[in-house]
Amino acid sequence: MFCYQCEQTAKGQGCEKIGVCGKTHEVATLQDLLVYALQGLGQVAVAGRKAGVNDDKVNVFTVRSLFATLTNVNFDPDRLAGLIKECVALRDSLSTRVKAAGGQVSFADGPATYKPAATMDGLIDQGLSVGLKSYPAADADVMSLKHTLLFGIKGVSAYADHAEILGQKDDAVYAFLHEALASLPQAGLSLDDCLKLVLKCGEVNLRTMELLDTANTGTYGQPVPTKVPLGAKKGKAILVSGHDLKDLHELLKQTEGKGINIYTHGEMLPTHGYPELKKYSHFYGHFGTAWQNQIKEFGQFPGPILMTTNCIQKPQQSYQGNIYTTGCVAWPGVPHVTNQDFSPLIEKALAMPGYAEDKEAGSVLAGFGHQTVLGVADKVIAGVKSKAIRHFFLVAGCDGAKPGRNYYTEFVSQVPKDCVVLTLACGKFRFFDQDLGDIGGIPRLLDIGQCNDAYSAVKIAVALAEAFGCGVNDLPLSMILSWYEQKACAILLTLLYLGIKDIRLGPSLPAFITPNILDFLVKTFNIKPITTPEEDLKAILG
Repeated sequence: MFCYQCEQTAKGQGCEKIGVCGKTHEVATLQDLLVYALQGLGQVAVAGRKAGVNDDKVNVFTVRSLFATLTNVNFDPDRLAGLIKECVALRDSLSTRVKAAGGQVSFADGPATYKPAATMDGLIDQGLSVGLKSYPAADADVMSLKHTLLFGIKGVSAYADHAEILGQKDDAVYAFLHEALASLPQAGLSLDDCLKLVLKCGEVNLRTMELLDTANTGTYGQPVPTKVPLGAKKGKAILVSGHDLKDLHELLKQTEGKGINIYTHGEMLPTHGYPELKKYSHFYGHFGTAWQNQIKEFGQFPGPILMTTNCIQKPQQSYQGNIYTTGCVAWPGVPHVTNQDFSPLIEKALAMPGYAEDKEAGSVLAGFGHQTVLGVADKVIAGVKSKAIRHFFLVAGCDGAKPGRNYYTEFVSQVPKDCVVLTLACGKFRFFDQDLGDIGGIPRLLDIGQCNDAYSAVKIAVALAEAFGCGVNDLPLSMILSWYEQKACAILLTLLYLGIKDIRLGPSLPAFITPNILDFLVKTFNIKPITTPEEDLKAILG
């Protein structure tokens, strides 16, 4: 295996024996093979669109299968093998229809003609020859951009999957994903060709996040500021982690009146701000702090845990018997909920002890989506003009277990009292419970939401720039970002597509970015690595 798609990759260079996320050599190899099969499906889908043949089943399958290859999602070899075979069956069926429509589907040897082996060992042998290092490229810089494109479309696929589940989709998104997949095995692509595809990925991700924002707010209402308890309520309990709002909603409906309180973990915290979710009286509070404490915390929760998307580093025997997965998430031996029938999970909760008594542990505020923030834009603008607000910091992104992420906690704690911190995604769990006070009634720490809500941050920045009659890069706004996996890559590409400069990125730079590509990013966008909170604050504020 060779994998370097996440920030924690071994030695900052690449995992070659076992993933730091916990995936085995077999799982990593099958994921590579699934991506290879999807490249073939992409080639046929591109030909199909030219011939007027477009299959929604193929589109949805593409995003869900790419989603399964993200860090910390699918650890199950059998499920991955099933996806590989289903991919080839869909490809061949689509190819037949495209040919009948007069389309060109005669491909040379490669992913569009790949035939899966009959056995697991055979599939793994096939996967060994189609990993990241097999992609044709004139030089290391082209290879770097191809990998950046791949990791970017994985992130786009995650967002597109969430949006589609709630009925929002755009064929232009699917068309680009197929175009990008089809480009990966192409020989002869230039550096400029690849760069255009990478920036196009950022543009498409912006549209995808817009779809997801529409899906979430159109279904569950615009988030409103909400106080979320961090303690516990006497009674049975279920913990929901991940990102998927529909899974949470279905669970809330199915547990209503059963004496079970529902708690959120990780990126589910912002769901407390949605009116259609918060109306359930048994939707109680939030459990857990930083990402690196998940393993310890999960073993302490007195009820079952539902994993809806990628979130935790790897399954642990100490609590594995209490974990259930759904959606794209799969681990060997862990019960998987299908068709959103949470009966087994509910039965498990009723059989477990739950909380014996109420526990107070304070609270945090959530629910500052773009509509809420822009609803007080006049106060924000007045605060800036009166110099009551000197600067805005977007401190956002992923959390992780590798040392170095305390930077973000220290940074926020040192931000001067005349500055506002906007945050989103799981990186906020390094500092989400800090009481920073307010400026003229505006909280100094505004939780915009999940990583899925990055669109809100873009909307806020663009609206403020319009209000001040300037560009986003001219605002008193600095972006201090942390990354871990592929959704963060997609968001970063969106920011670059929008021309946003002076981003500080950490804890370390991506291993898949070559020195020449990094030099281009520095010269074009002034992107830079984080240093220390003191040095970075001094450089920004003077």
